[in-house]
Amino acid sequence: MTQFSDLGLAKPLLKALAEKGYKEPTPIQAQAIPVVLQGRDLLGIAQTGTGKTAAFALPILQRLAEDRKPAPRRGFRCLVLSPTRELATQIAENFKAYAVHMGLSVHTIYGGVKYGPQMKALAGGIDVLVATPGRLMDHMAEKSAIVSGTEIFVLDEADQMLDLGFVVPIRKIASQLTKNRQNLFFSATMPSEIGKLAGELLNDPVQVSVAPQATTVERIDQRVLFIEAQRKRPLLAEILAEPGVERTIVFTRTKRGADRVAKYLNAAGIEAASIHGDKTQGQRERALAAFKAGEMRALVATDIAARGIDVNDVSHVINYELPNVPEAYVHRIGRTARKGKDGIAISFCADDERNLLKDIQKATRQTIPAFDRRNDKNLAAAAAVADKLAPPEKYVDPRRADPRNDVPSELRRKRNRNGNRNGGGGQGAQGQAQGRGQGQGQGRGNGQGKPQGQKAAGGGNSFRGPKRPPAPAEKRWSPVD
Repeated sequence: MTQFSDLGLAKPLLKALAEKGYKEPTPIQAQAIPVVLQGRDLLGIAQTGTGKTAAFALPILQRLAEDRKPAPRRGFRCLVLSPTRELATQIAENFKAYAVHMGLSVHTIYGGVKYGPQMKALAGGIDVLVATPGRLMDHMAEKSAIVSGTEIFVLDEADQMLDLGFVVPIRKIASQLTKNRQNLFFSATMPSEIGKLAGELLNDPVQVSVAPQATTVERIDQRVLFIEAQRKRPLLAEILAEPGVERTIVFTRTKRGADRVAKYLNAAGIEAASIHGDKTQGQRERALAAFKAGEMRALVATDIAARGIDVNDVSHVINYELPNVPEAYVHRIGRTARKGKDGIAISFCADDERNLLKDIQKATRQTIPAFDRRNDKNLAAAAAVADKLAPPEKYVDPRRADPRNDVPSELRRKRNRNGNRNGGGGQGAQGQAQGRGQGQGQGRGNGQGKPQGQKAAGGGNSFRGPKRPPAPAEKRWSPVD
């Protein structure tokens, strides 16, 4: 049987692996490590929880240690792009653990925190930088990060990057990288768009695939419960009250839905917290730390956290709402049955989610055992109480919902108000009609062109223009809006 020592890894790395209790490499590690050590480009396809981070972190650290040289100022020798803050933190922690005996520097950059400490860390140069695309582009725009000296470029969870609309930022970042670099792409699935991106950025890559696309971990006991949408919350509380349900991650489709479910569970006496893209970094870290420490039984998350949560001993994953994208189901339930352990995945399915269930079963090539909990009188009574504890979320047709509902805040385009600040009082919709000649104003008017009832703009800095009109119903929401 293959051992880590058989892969040509250096003694400091083998010592760190022994200290962490790692004995044998996983299939993705056994196949990927020798290729990366050779300096070849790699396209790795493997399910979540199969050890992908070590598959690229170990050989990268060895290559950097064998060719020791200072990192470029405001730059880095290795760049790892991650779709979420949690995943970036997790990857960086693994790099640090493996490099504990090597003296290499590892830092993370992501949104939701102050720029100062990140700029200070970048100033002297970094051996390994793990970053989210949005915040890295902010640093590049401020010239506090220079990517041209990057020797190794890693794109982790490439398919989720696509789901979150990160493909354009990735292309912009890659366009400033040196052509003489090593590229490593890792993904759980390989949609055609990611295949196209890989073709653009990879140079004669070696492809390593250790599992068919969109398959699920065999150790997970999966089941579907058919239930009315309005009775999902009491059913969730009933399941979480069972003694065998110790540590559970609950997935919802929207951020507001996650907050409402967490609020209901706490009102029902079940310790829970929500985690999603609108939470501050501090809130997300505190919730995740409390969940890891066993201080709460349930963590309610959206799909953006599906691949950024690495918690041991998660006994259950509950899909409170089925995902819009079938592949997301694989990533959700992959939070349990990690490191060779067993796990249970329960999915609630309302009548309007039947098509989503069919898509999941088609993508995973399996029929998930189903049980009917509809018309349960006890749940009907509990649902009435649930509505008082936490009002239900406004209904959204899952077939029309955008799967990118949880795009990180650093990707959203900030509203540009510079023109409005200079526009004086005549920028209102009515003011343009009533006082076009006087009120379009460059901030020097005295409010003569303002709409009726509008306060004078004074110096032109108080009125910021009309509110943005709502998007047409048929237009899909863009992640950069």
